Amino acid sequence: MAGTKELRKQIGSIKNTQKITSAMEMVAASKMRKAQDRMARGRPYSDHIRTVIGHVANASAEFRHPLMIERDVQRVGYIIVTTDKGLCGGLNINLLKRVVQDLKKWYDDSIEVDLCLVGNKGAQFFRSYGGNVVAASSHVSETPSMVDLIGSIKVMLDAFEERRIDKIYLANNIFINTMTQTPTIRQLVPLDATDDSQLKHRWDYIYEPEARELIEGLITRFIEAQVYQAVVENGACEQAAKMIAMKNASENAGEMIDELELIMNNQRQASITQELSEIIGGAAAV
Repeated sequence: MAGTKELRKQIGSIKNTQKITSAMEMVAASKMRKAQDRMARGRPYSDHIRTVIGHVANASAEFRHPLMIERDVQRVGYIIVTTDKGLCGGLNINLLKRVVQDLKKWYDDSIEVDLCLVGNKGAQFFRSYGGNVVAASSHVSETPSMVDLIGSIKVMLDAFEERRIDKIYLANNIFINTMTQTPTIRQLVPLDATDDSQLKHRWDYIYEPEARELIEGLITRFIEAQVYQAVVENGACEQAAKMIAMKNASENAGEMIDELELIMNNQRQASITQELSEIIGGAAAV
């Protein structure tokens, strides 16, 4: 068993770690508020454009964009949004497990998969796991910008339009609340006609000047908005998960300190008791 000196040194080390984790918890809490504000600002636009696209996909449109047409699947693409940094609990692992399960289904059917990775943790994972990575972006989670994302998005869309891939999926974490972040995979293109009963009307918009030009622009904005919102949501998830992870680490450090201090006090008490016994024994012998 470690001596009192070693225990005191160990307690001091854990207290220093506890100070660091407490500071990181406060930093994450501050960043989470900013990330939540950014997420909340983007959601109305993202939701509304998804509704408009739902109308277009369900309607008998004058023009059917290639991104709206289903075809036989020979190859698929995944845009996977992870964090750039760690220390956020199981946030990335839970998402990547979900993605790997999805990829296995395609591999079992002998269908190849192209990967577009947003975030360093996804890139690190697939370097060891394997996979055909065709595009990657990093250092975008805290201050996301379409300028940083548009290159990777274009690589995937160009591959779809050139018929090199037949479906594109978007994988990211959805922010539910501070304690809950849910990994989600959804089809990005071809645009999936929604099951919403409110959109089962089969009417179409009146397009000016023409359907082709407007729908092409609308679909491009829709895809950009969905990927950008996924990055923003994932950023809020990262800070929430990091705050909880650091809070748990601080509490665990406190428990370890209490246990070690109890052991150290027991040793000191035993040492004092032994010294008193020796003194009393010596006095009795005289």
